[in-house]
Amino acid sequence: MKVTIFDRQVRDSFFKIAAGIGTALSTLLLFVSIPDDCKLYSLIGFALVLFIIYLVIWWRANSLKEVAIKIDGTTVTVKSGDIFNEEGLKAIAFNEYFDTVVDNILISERSLNGIFLSSKLNGTIPELDAEIERHPFEEGEILQQEVPRTAGKTVKFRLGTIFVKDDFLLTAMSKFDSSNRANLTMPEYLEFLINFWDRVNKVYAQRSVVTPIFGSGITRIRGHRNISDEDLLKIMLWTFRISEMRFKYPAKLTIVVHASKIDQVNLLDLKSLRNGV
Repeated sequence: MKVTIFDRQVRDSFFKIAAGIGTALSTLLLFVSIPDDCKLYSLIGFALVLFIIYLVIWWRANSLKEVAIKIDGTTVTVKSGDIFNEEGLKAIAFNEYFDTVVDNILISERSLNGIFLSSKLNGTIPELDAEIERHPFEEGEILQQEVPRTAGKTVKFRLGTIFVKDDFLLTAMSKFDSSNRANLTMPEYLEFLINFWDRVNKVYAQRSVVTPIFGSGITRIRGHRNISDEDLLKIMLWTFRISEMRFKYPAKLTIVVHASKIDQVNLLDLKSLRNGV
């Protein structure tokens, strides 16, 4: 279970409820007397009710599928779901070349990137490539032209660069090694997030933005092999807070966790963070 039975927040929630029940019973007993031969059974019954309440609180903590927190006035929702079914601008992570070949080498057909290109793209891939090539990117977003590679495109972009395609924010997130495997160092991951929030601030046009947990799945963060989705999520929230990005109501930020991974994320812990991120 992602939330342990003796989790501090579970205990705190239980004590608040138990205190309320205790106060109500104390008031009631000022006017109602319990017969002496029923006091033991009443005590056992009361203890059993409290035990069941504790188990229910613990079960609900492990069953949370959605939580909303406030970060400096912006509503951030973390939820289980499918990013393609969400309203707003949906962020899709590409590599630093904006490669578009879904061949299970450059791009996995099972990744969000692959699913977008294979079934969610409005238009053809050659048309998308041409739009990216013609787009007037800001100074500093294109790092290098004609990069020698064995496969894929040859224009390298700065991490965090965004290209808006309809309702999608295509963003350069991962670097590719010589074997065409996506990977990042932790400093590069932080650089990506800071740049990403900065560019979202310029292009979101007061629309809500939806992202996955960046770095989850196939991307390898060197030196952090065992980093969890929950850790990545907390890093995303921290970088969002220290950035200048703020959504004006009713726009909000939603971070979607795949249904197969939601049980690995302690949403109760995130809920307790609130402005303490």
